[in-house]
Amino acid sequence: MRRYLVIALPYLWLLGLFLVPFLIVLKISLSDLNLSIPPYLPQLDPSAGWAGLKDFFSQLDFENFVFLTEDDLYWKAYLSSLKIAVVATFFTLCVGYPMAYGMARAPSEWRPTLMMLVILPFWTSFLIRVYSWMGILSNEGFLNQFLLWTGIISEPLVIMNTTTAVYIGIVYTYLPFMILPIYSALEKMDDSLLEAAEDLGCSRLQAFWLVTFPLSKSGIIAGCFLVFIPSIGEFVIPSLLGGSDTLMIGKVLWEEFFNNRDWPVASAVAVILLAILVIPIILFQRNEQKQREADG
Repeated sequence: MRRYLVIALPYLWLLGLFLVPFLIVLKISLSDLNLSIPPYLPQLDPSAGWAGLKDFFSQLDFENFVFLTEDDLYWKAYLSSLKIAVVATFFTLCVGYPMAYGMARAPSEWRPTLMMLVILPFWTSFLIRVYSWMGILSNEGFLNQFLLWTGIISEPLVIMNTTTAVYIGIVYTYLPFMILPIYSALEKMDDSLLEAAEDLGCSRLQAFWLVTFPLSKSGIIAGCFLVFIPSIGEFVIPSLLGGSDTLMIGKVLWEEFFNNRDWPVASAVAVILLAILVIPIILFQRNEQKQREADG
């Protein structure tokens, strides 16, 4: 009985905090816009009995999902979000892997300090960290002032309100999620494997590509998933750092909910976004399962 209770607790957590809210959003996505509170119809009236329940389900339809296929704004937003998330994940990997490699090769007494420095940004509010980049990347910001002072540029660079600023914000924000899994994989690697590869005639670069990189593949996959999944639905970073030309589905979702107050269409957007994210989430879970089986 205790074993079943322990197993049931996470499922009850998922039921209450994921499945029930998802079913509510799914129901709203099948509803119609209404100028009232709440701004959608139909609404279930338990006092109407079985006839009211049949009438409730008869009014649900898929018109909002059909509308998403007819308006090119939405599929362009999905494609743009996918592109930005993939490119940002690649840049995060390029920045995070050398840092994780350096941490794993650092003396053991320095590793806790380096780990703390990686986690340190989480002690500050996410919103404040994004706002700080607005001050750094603006035309009168620290970056342009420094480049002008050194003479590298003659006029300020236009970085703020561009897709480049969004990439910078995503890479900076989610960099720890890339570093930590790769560092965990590299730290567990046996250094004698590199010595054996070099004894067999491999150079240091060849030993890295033939031994170190394959053994860190699980950390790379985990880090990429941890960055890609939240990046594709990111709203704060494109809203604060991106301009009007930066199109991401999280931004469209916010505007539909709070500016247009079209909850049914916004819910349909959210349901499709979740369906897109289910694929990398399942792949991530399978990768984690394989990793646990390999470690066991």
